Amino acid sequence: MKYAITDKCVGCHACSLVCPNHAVFQDSDDVNQFHIHSKRCTGCKDQYDTPQCATICPVEEAIIDNQSRPVNPLGSLTGIPVDERL
Repeated sequence: MKYAITDKCVGCHACSLVCPNHAVFQDSDDVNQFHIHSKRCTGCKDQYDTPQCATICPVEEAIIDNQSRPVNPLGSLTGIPVDERL
């Protein structure tokens, strides 16, 4: 499964440091935005149980799968249900 980084990325560099395939790279025009090289990304298959970029990412909805579903959906990191947020 391939992953992508959305514009919710805050540029913390965490994902780029843990990617075993060096698939995460910084945008040349916007240093606060990272991307995932689709040909290098394996979703950490055969390496880890979960994609390492999603495991370390501190931002909900910053990483999506190949069907545009957030790997860390709203509420997944905070534990606050979406319907209880302001």
